[in-house]
Amino acid sequence: MIAETVCSAVSAAGLGIAVVTAYRKRFLAAARIAAYSLIPIGLVMTGAVGWVADTAFSPTAWAGFGVLGAAWALFATTRAVERHRGGGRKQQRKEARSAEREAVAPTASAPSLGPGTRPAARPATTPRKGSADDFSDIEAILKKHGI
Repeated sequence: MIAETVCSAVSAAGLGIAVVTAYRKRFLAAARIAAYSLIPIGLVMTGAVGWVADTAFSPTAWAGFGVLGAAWALFATTRAVERHRGGGRKQQRKEARSAEREAVAPTASAPSLGPGTRPAARPATTPRKGSADDFSDIEAILKKHGI
């Protein structure tokens, strides 16, 4: 009952401020203030204020909030410990991925650490009669670079 009265008073005061703002020729701001001031009376009319007031003064509701807080604290604590230890699902996934990579091709993606060797040079082919002029300069450049 008290919450409904307070909400009605807040709405009435907001509508009064909206009227004064409209009198000062600031109609857009007045309309916005009026919209905000109608929200509390709308909540009273829908019954939401009564539900919130009943919840706020209910020891059972506060015990429920306490239980939810304890559950959240347990989740947060276990997550922090899991991160601190470096374990958890992410660690298990990482180990599974590395095991898959090693099982499929352990040296396929490993970089070569030995001395570099050049591939064997291919024997030069004799150019065809019609294309000898077209690619002779390109072949010279490629031979110069050992390709």
